[in-house]
Amino acid sequence: MKMTQKKAVIYMMITALIWSTGGLLIKLVEWNPLAIASARSGIAVLILIPFVKFNRKLFNFHGIAGSIAYALTVLLFVSANKLTTSANAIFLQFTAPIWVIIFSVVFLRKKVRRSDTISIGMIFVGMAFFFAESMDSGKLFGNFIALLSGITFASMLMLMQHEGNESPLATIILGNTITFLIGLPFYFTSMPSSKSIIGLLLLGIFQIGISYLFYAKAVKHLTAIEGILIPVIEPLLNPVWVLLFFGEAPGKLALLGGVVVITTMVTRSIYQAKKPVLT
Repeated sequence: MKMTQKKAVIYMMITALIWSTGGLLIKLVEWNPLAIASARSGIAVLILIPFVKFNRKLFNFHGIAGSIAYALTVLLFVSANKLTTSANAIFLQFTAPIWVIIFSVVFLRKKVRRSDTISIGMIFVGMAFFFAESMDSGKLFGNFIALLSGITFASMLMLMQHEGNESPLATIILGNTITFLIGLPFYFTSMPSSKSIIGLLLLGIFQIGISYLFYAKAVKHLTAIEGILIPVIEPLLNPVWVLLFFGEAPGKLALLGGVVVITTMVTRSIYQAKKPVLT
């Protein structure tokens, strides 16, 4: 069946909606965070693997490095959700595009534009709000882990978008496999309850597995603006679900920091998407 742009928008909205349940489902599972990440990834691999044709070209440097960055991102993000609020975890991970800019300047020697400088400054202001509040709430380490997940996520994005990466979906599958293997030793710290097992199944099957199938189908058929705005549903709804089901509310400073981060990233991305390409 041919993928229309309207259908692609619907698929991407479904993807972002499913992604937004991550914080809620991680909170639902009472288990070691590394074991949670491992089990979620192991289940997701079983869902995704039938949809990729593997060959030697897929296992090049950029594919393998991207997979390692993906695994680190998953392990750090799940851990952050257990150590700080879901709002802090998702908002700090959402700083990833700024780290992409910084890495591009430092490692790829790309020129810094004025819009980049302003964006970086605003993001650091937003991050300051998170860490100022965490000094009093005891969530400093969790916020630091969440920030690291944004940095590894940026690395993953750069490696997956590199022309040497033959299949981003294959990179995700390999990354989930690495995550599964790293977390295996932590299964034996305790046994998950039946409620936790249901949460793990939902995380693996829907929050990662099915969501990435929708994403893979939709992403190539979206306009640049749609590709920017629709995924913002995830960081907006993630803390809402956790608030509704667990009563976990972000602090005032963290909420302000989240507004600064999301507004900055969306504004910059729309500005970049609308700029004419010089030839």
